[in-house]
Amino acid sequence: MKKTTEYNYRYIWMISLVAAMGGLLFGYDWVVIGGAKPFYEPFFNLTTPAMKGWATSSALIGCLMGAVFSGIFSDRYGRQRLMLLAGLLFTVSAIGAGLANQFTTFVIYRIIGGIGIGLASNLSPMYIAEVSPASVRGRFVSLNQLTIVIGVLAAQLVNWLISISHEMPDNVTTAQVLESWNGRIGWRWMFAACAVPAVLFFIFSMLIPESPRWLVKSGNSAKAFKVLKKIGGENYAREELVQIETSLQNEIGSVHFRELFDKGMLKILGLGMFLAFFQQWCGINTIFYYADDIFKTAGFDLKGVMLNIVITGAVMMIFTFVAIGTVDKYGRKILLLIGSLGLAGSYALIGLSYFLHFTGFPLLFLTILAIAFYSFSLAPIVWVLLSEMFPNRIRGAAMSIAVFTLWIGSFSLSYTFPILNEGIGTAWIFWIYGLICFVGFFVIRRYLVETKGKSLEQIEKEMVRIK
Repeated sequence: MKKTTEYNYRYIWMISLVAAMGGLLFGYDWVVIGGAKPFYEPFFNLTTPAMKGWATSSALIGCLMGAVFSGIFSDRYGRQRLMLLAGLLFTVSAIGAGLANQFTTFVIYRIIGGIGIGLASNLSPMYIAEVSPASVRGRFVSLNQLTIVIGVLAAQLVNWLISISHEMPDNVTTAQVLESWNGRIGWRWMFAACAVPAVLFFIFSMLIPESPRWLVKSGNSAKAFKVLKKIGGENYAREELVQIETSLQNEIGSVHFRELFDKGMLKILGLGMFLAFFQQWCGINTIFYYADDIFKTAGFDLKGVMLNIVITGAVMMIFTFVAIGTVDKYGRKILLLIGSLGLAGSYALIGLSYFLHFTGFPLLFLTILAIAFYSFSLAPIVWVLLSEMFPNRIRGAAMSIAVFTLWIGSFSLSYTFPILNEGIGTAWIFWIYGLICFVGFFVIRRYLVETKGKSLEQIEKEMVRIK
């Protein structure tokens, strides 16, 4: 009878939480823009949909750059060093955006923060997947999504608390916003507050070990053995090391992007790119990026908008715990299928509500329902799959391409929403997102291989056989 491995969960939790701080910064920097939007737009005199779209989506250009940078260097220099760089970039961005007096300067610092997001969104889940035992990998990688949601909620709470710290009229005009403390100073603190966790992430990233799988790939099996031994003991370390070395046999050394386009790898990469793009074009992020526009259209005043944003963040956190509790029990595929159909149905009703000019609580309820479906499915599960579905040798490069695709989707979604909203109306936008979710359901059902409870090396063998 095989002896059950006793894992050092305290150690795994510690290093995973440090890595997941990248997710917290990702979440904060990603969503802070939505709450600050009603205040910085008058300050910078942003009047056209294109200007507003550029202000909101400019950070995503940095995300694209960060994803590419991570792909080029994470397989060469490791995961830990680039997490340190991400922490530094988040710090610079938070302070710079908070001090900006010119729109161009503001955009530059937002792009710098975006590079940090691009790095963290790639490295944090990948690192956690590479140090976690197979039986609990989904739960630990979902921890990264939980910290993203904590970052989202923290940004929403900070934005809300700052916005109510100085009294404003219920139906405030643009001129009153510009003359208010929030319009001059408050929005700056919304961005600058991110510097505190960014500095902590930078410091704590110095204290965690390098990924054992990267160490083996780089020819340092002895050091990898020490890390694995600390995770699960000597027998676990020996068995894992054999599996890792077997999957990397005769392949230790530099990685070339052209290897991603071999026939077997291309199928896996294509599926990963689809999942990444779908996570964004399912449409949920428009609720976070353009919450003030969406809730104002639904009949809420500025105070109601800011409170509703906090409510959506709280719902997202609650249902992320649902994902953490079920991902290793029921699997990745079933959660994605339920979430895709749930989003399609929610969007159909949201679109109908806008079409029939419903306002107030019914629309808020449907929006919360859509966020709930997203939060236990596409939000965490796509990151879990991207961190585990690619072969050891090319994981960093392949994931960077998938994450690059994700940020292409995010940029195109956020940039086009205000333009489409003015052109075809909110109802039709949500109906389009619903159709996309319906298509995503069938692609996932047909092509996705369940990865629950399997080692990264076992997943590699099964993914290569996708037809």
